[in-house]
Amino acid sequence: MSFKLRYSQYNERSILIEWPASIDESILQDVLCFKGIIEKEYVKQKVYIISAYNSLLVIYNSAIDNVNSEFEALKSLYVSLKEIYEIDSNIFKIPVCYEDEFAIDLVSYSKKIKRPKDHIIRLHSEPIYTVFFIGFLPGFLYLGGLNSDLHLDRKTTPNLNVKKGSVGIGGKQTGIYPQDSPGGWHIIGNSPLELFNPKHNPPCFLKAGDKVKFHPISKSEYAMFQEQIKHSNFDLKTLLIDD
Repeated sequence: MSFKLRYSQYNERSILIEWPASIDESILQDVLCFKGIIEKEYVKQKVYIISAYNSLLVIYNSAIDNVNSEFEALKSLYVSLKEIYEIDSNIFKIPVCYEDEFAIDLVSYSKKIKRPKDHIIRLHSEPIYTVFFIGFLPGFLYLGGLNSDLHLDRKTTPNLNVKKGSVGIGGKQTGIYPQDSPGGWHIIGNSPLELFNPKHNPPCFLKAGDKVKFHPISKSEYAMFQEQIKHSNFDLKTLLIDD
């Protein structure tokens, strides 16, 4: 499927490509496919590309001499695509402890959406979510696929210190805080996994296009994961789910 894209100059070294403003898996697949093709075709220019829900930011090594010419080159590349670019993706099982010690907002959240806690946990851990992109913190996953019964606007007053690993819900999305940070999402659990480590290559083991399924764990299992990760005895391959 082809979409009507909008091309604009972001700054002297960057071009912004925008898809229809919607959180949609077909758009995501098109975004990631176009990203892969640009990286393949522009390998000598070594462009750096940032993807989001419905956009690509193409960053060049130097100032763009003729932006209109570059627009046409990108448009031609998109329109003339005949091959199907294979997007490499994985499904990961992410452990989450939903017990009260970690779910600091679960009681208030439960009252606001008028659903019991066990119902919330079941609805949150049932779907297979899609990683649409990674931002606003390094390793922060923006996930699509949250059950509509769990939608709730973000807090009017953000929490100044959301703990690393906190699993939250904000609006129509759910995500995991990769480090201690202020945040306005409703915290309903915590994952012991380390989602971002600058010493690792890549720093974040998940990427846009990957899938995530939350797996409820007990406090004792949480502690076990923490010990394994602390002593480098944890193998990420154990999180992989076969398609």
